[in-house]
Amino acid sequence: FLTAPLEKVKDKGKKGKKDKAPKATKKPLEGSPKPSKKPKEKPPKATKKPKEKPPKATKKPKEKPPKATKKPKEKPPKATKKPKEKPPTLTPSEAPWWPLPVPPSPGPEELPQEGGVCRLSWGYGLSHLLILLSLLPSLWLNRGGLEGSIWPISAGLSPPTVDYYFGPPRPKKPHTDLETDEEKEELKKPKKEGRKEEETDDKWTVEKGKDHKGPRKGEDLEEEWAPTERVKCPPIGMESHRIEDNQIRASSMLRHGLGAQRGRLNMQAGATEDDYYDGAWCAEDDSQTQWIEVDTRRTTKFTGVITQGRDSSIHDDFVTSFFVGFSNDSQTWTMYTNGYEEMTFHGNVDKDTPVLSELPEPVVARFIRVYPLTWNGSLCMRLEVLGCPVSPVHSYYAQNEVVTTDNLDFRHHSYKDMRQLMKVVNEECPTITRTYSLGKSSRGLKIYAMEISDNPGDHELGEPEFRYTAGIHGNEVLGRELLLLLMQYLCREYRDGNPRVRSLVQDTRIHLVPSLNPDGYEVAAQMGSEFGNWALGLWTEEGFDIYEDFPDLNSVLWGAEERKWVPYRVPNNNLPIPERYLSPDATVSTEVRAIIAWMEKNPFVLGANLNGGERLVSYPYDMARTPTQEQLLAAAMAAARGEDEDEVSEAQETPDHAIFRWLAISFASAHLTMTEPYRGGCQAQDYTSGMGIVNGAKWNPRSGTINDFSYLHTNCLELSIYLGCDKFPHESELPREWENSKEALLTFMEQVHRGIKGVVTDEQGIPIANATISVSGINHGVKTASGGDYWRILNPGEYRVTAHAEGYTPSAKTCNVDYDIGATQCNFILARSNWKRIREIMAMNGNRPIPHIDPSRPMTPQQRRMQRRRLQYRLRMREQMRLRRLTRPRPPRSPRR
Repeated sequence: FLTAPLEKVKDKGKKGKKDKAPKATKKPLEGSPKPSKKPKEKPPKATKKPKEKPPKATKKPKEKPPKATKKPKEKPPKATKKPKEKPPTLTPSEAPWWPLPVPPSPGPEELPQEGGVCRLSWGYGLSHLLILLSLLPSLWLNRGGLEGSIWPISAGLSPPTVDYYFGPPRPKKPHTDLETDEEKEELKKPKKEGRKEEETDDKWTVEKGKDHKGPRKGEDLEEEWAPTERVKCPPIGMESHRIEDNQIRASSMLRHGLGAQRGRLNMQAGATEDDYYDGAWCAEDDSQTQWIEVDTRRTTKFTGVITQGRDSSIHDDFVTSFFVGFSNDSQTWTMYTNGYEEMTFHGNVDKDTPVLSELPEPVVARFIRVYPLTWNGSLCMRLEVLGCPVSPVHSYYAQNEVVTTDNLDFRHHSYKDMRQLMKVVNEECPTITRTYSLGKSSRGLKIYAMEISDNPGDHELGEPEFRYTAGIHGNEVLGRELLLLLMQYLCREYRDGNPRVRSLVQDTRIHLVPSLNPDGYEVAAQMGSEFGNWALGLWTEEGFDIYEDFPDLNSVLWGAEERKWVPYRVPNNNLPIPERYLSPDATVSTEVRAIIAWMEKNPFVLGANLNGGERLVSYPYDMARTPTQEQLLAAAMAAARGEDEDEVSEAQETPDHAIFRWLAISFASAHLTMTEPYRGGCQAQDYTSGMGIVNGAKWNPRSGTINDFSYLHTNCLELSIYLGCDKFPHESELPREWENSKEALLTFMEQVHRGIKGVVTDEQGIPIANATISVSGINHGVKTASGGDYWRILNPGEYRVTAHAEGYTPSAKTCNVDYDIGATQCNFILARSNWKRIREIMAMNGNRPIPHIDPSRPMTPQQRRMQRRRLQYRLRMREQMRLRRLTRPRPPRSPRR
């Protein structure tokens, strides 16, 4: 008898006994009230649910039975909490509102006392049941604040007895129906007329009348029981590393490389398995309770947890279920319950896909713990926590909070939203902006670009061209949004008269491409910012990685250098693309073909592609070069002497290594978080040694990258900027990320005006295109544009610069580069040389080489015969020319006057 309902009521009774533990904490959690002290403050919380109706039963119980039969349909578990709504006695004709199992054998029982604890055994008769039913209304009225609270409950309570706590009686007035402070204040005022009470009674009568009407009652219940909108909170920063390593603790770790700090969402394993940088937090194989804990250092409203398995190519480890606990001091912990027992959350079914477990009701606390219950393989997991900050960071940990003052559109933009925003920016600043397309993606989406210049659409003589590209990998979204914010910022600041922005726009032709892979972004955006894995949306629709799909020119150059063909047979700059990449059947992505055509059309000087997943700047070469035997021997001898292996390192460096480092540091040092050494690396060790810059071949060697291709095929110096650990940050992170990167984006653009620039012409002032500008000591030149203008980025110093072109005599001069922004003007005038006439003569003779005879070396008989024949041929030709002159008729002389 009463088996199922009493089992649930028993758990409530046990919770009532344990509610003293949370009272001992200094900062009780939200939703954990003290029912014995403040029973009057809890009814307003219950007014939003049908549990507010029981007070009406104390006045007119005859109208309640129909109501009690309806509510279990809406909330079956709630029916056990409202037995008071049934009549105190049962007639044979009335069916009970709960199932009636066969009663067990009778046993001893204890009756409740005023303000005490009622202990019921499982053996009872009908008279005992009637006594219980008569007491349940008091139990309901005094239960109050336990609804919605989260109390620690043991999972294995024994079922023989149930405890109930009875507090002081509640007021008889139906104050629970008041939902606003104004209505409560009205009740506190003295009643001068009896009209108010009558109106209140009428109000209650009308409401009760609604319950007896079919259609209106249903409508009222539907509106009253409508679920409240869930609180949507952003991630607290596990994946983005806003939560620092010392804010994450765990009960144990399997080994050093699997500590609590590796338990961040989307954490990637190191280069080799089982190293110090593995892909998850893993606990010891121990029977004790394991947990991982996060300290937010502020009061936070927690709304959910996102879990993920271990990143590994060998192991298949993930957590399948877990408990969640909360605390304000990391000592006393409160387990999240479903009202009856500790609530079990279901975790992952594979190791890669993130799974969200939402809390039915938010919890306010400072600390959160996850207690794994069951798992596949080893106990390993990665996680992110969702929570809204309720208070600022505690003063002991206070830092300079980044707050943006720019009124920009801080949100994620779909393809249509991006196109619309670019259109709006163009309409706001039509004189300095132009929107155009590089081409189309595999699915036919246009790759849009925004040009910002004082003369958009035209290349001005002497004005350098700069480019920012983003979205090479569709799931690396931060760069895409930063470029959309940058074009808004440049437009508005130019209109407002910002001198720095005006100077930049008037002296530079800026190209911004927010999404080079729009197909990949659409795939990643479907899952959202936290639920796509590390690779979802990275590739194009055809399955290409745009970053590594460019022609490999490194092997061509290095092979020519080994054969001593550079620079006579193979140039050291502007290398041609191999034929196999130009054929229509070549396995090259559609997007890469469009990007190459765009690069060749515009004379870019400097550029950067914005990526995610790390926090650093990478510069060429990206492809690792196999060192020669001499370099390996020199490196071995240096290692034996305890010196650095400079010879091997030099094999990965470009001729412009010092310039690339300057450019990389200019961005990293202006970024607010990139050079903070205590942050370390996002996924593994800090390859930058706290400087925020690294050579691509030393960090992540790859072939056919956009950086290497841009350096060897065009004049543009291209770098890769990795903006943060989180590839797809939450929308709430965008203002902070904009402030972190804004100054760095502007500073890097200004570097295009560092070095030398000029125009190369002939003696008549005609510009010479494709002339080569070479700098002494740097084995890499640049070409002049169609107008004869050139730009060469150089570090401060004095340089010997030479300009040479086919058919012209080379010209050299010394140029000085200052530390201040502003390129030094170095113009060249080239005179025509005799080599043009020599080449014309050689062309007339079939381009046969002119033999060179060394008189110091004896000739072979064959060479003597050839020489004799040539001399005879020359003698015959001279004799024929002499005869022609003699036989040529002379013109008649005019008579002398």
